Amino acid sequence: MTTWVASNTFFEDRIQRIFTEKKRVVDIGGGLRILKKKGNRYDPKRAALIPSFGRVEYLVLDPIPDYEPDIVGDIHKLPFRDDSQPAIVCESVLEHVEDPIRAVKELHRVLEPGGYLYVYVPFLFYYHAEKTYYKDYWRFTKDAVELLFKDFSQVEIQRARGPIETVIHLSPLGRVRSMNRIARFFDRVLGKTKSNQVSGYSIFAIK
Repeated sequence: MTTWVASNTFFEDRIQRIFTEKKRVVDIGGGLRILKKKGNRYDPKRAALIPSFGRVEYLVLDPIPDYEPDIVGDIHKLPFRDDSQPAIVCESVLEHVEDPIRAVKELHRVLEPGGYLYVYVPFLFYYHAEKTYYKDYWRFTKDAVELLFKDFSQVEIQRARGPIETVIHLSPLGRVRSMNRIARFFDRVLGKTKSNQVSGYSIFAIK
């Protein structure tokens, strides 16, 4: 069952749910950015979102040893048994992998029944390969997202930005926070919040 959700706190609510209800979380690519020594970026605001962080086994999986992950591994062939992982986060990763369909099948395979998955994928977003580390292959429409996660028992999807804010975000004006807020306001006023012309999609899925 797929549900489209309109929420300003979708990311915060789902990540807190994962870290509250599950005892182990595998972060593929380190996209949460909640530990300075795991991954190539750190975001203290995100780290502060997770009050139960110290009580959860948190593991970063990445194919790049330079990022110092807990597990060096490939999302196309995850080094886990079937039905073994309570929760997985895969944020801003699928656009960089050669075969996102195979990758999502692997995520589904290794999640335990009732396991949680949080994913973010871009749609209208700029090219962002990282030289010598990873390339930038894919963008995902509404239809692609629904197809990728069709095997999960429950799927919630949230649109990231409306079309006006997406255009502003892609332009130099996107660096000005007030311009993004103004664009968001006009998306609401003009009824564009359910448009398919968006920056990307957040997905929370249960196996």
